[in-house]
Amino acid sequence: MAYKRVLLKLSGEQLSGREGGIDPQFVAWLAEEIKKATETGVEMVIIVGGGNFLRGATIAGEGLERTTADYMGMLATVMNGLALMDMLEHHGQPTRLQTNIHVNQVAEPFIRRRAIRHLEKKRVVIVAGGLGKPYLTTDTAAASVALELDCDVILKATKVDGIYDKDPVKFEGAVKYKELTYQEAVENPDVQVMDKAALGLAMEQKKPLIVFDLHKDGNILRAVSGESIGTKVS
Repeated sequence: MAYKRVLLKLSGEQLSGREGGIDPQFVAWLAEEIKKATETGVEMVIIVGGGNFLRGATIAGEGLERTTADYMGMLATVMNGLALMDMLEHHGQPTRLQTNIHVNQVAEPFIRRRAIRHLEKKRVVIVAGGLGKPYLTTDTAAASVALELDCDVILKATKVDGIYDKDPVKFEGAVKYKELTYQEAVENPDVQVMDKAALGLAMEQKKPLIVFDLHKDGNILRAVSGESIGTKVS
């Protein structure tokens, strides 16, 4: 079953080059992959993290307040959103960047009705700035925005092809789950694909989540087309 409207969650680390920051070549490839998917007619919302620049929870301390660090992280997501917006436009995909923090010179404020209108006009909507509040991750923002914009599914793009019973990078015998219930995902401490607040919100509102490998050609297209890919949590 193909989806009508999806939310694609990207981490900041996925956009980074060898020395951090942004890798233009990878972002160009990603823009092409997103364009393949949107050419099917699917409406797409993108939430992007900022971990290629900094993580608020990691840099807080030694005189830097957690609240300040989290706002810095929100600004990092705006930088990633700007790069992705420009690259998508360069590849012929109309895109709008909206944010939950006020940076009106570079992006629109996030307004639900305006975002929905952009989607109906087949523009990709990138939402940066998390939820505009400290102590909330971009995973939680993804779950919240997916609900607010009536997305059919949350597509969580990762560096592995689904959820495993333990870290497949560290453990050779890790077993991949094809499907999981939200209850199992929340209760299992080894499932760390999204933070528990995001999983709890999606579970409460019965919003399905698909975890898949971003780095394989055509995977975003397969995910929006409803193909069996990665791990489904529902």
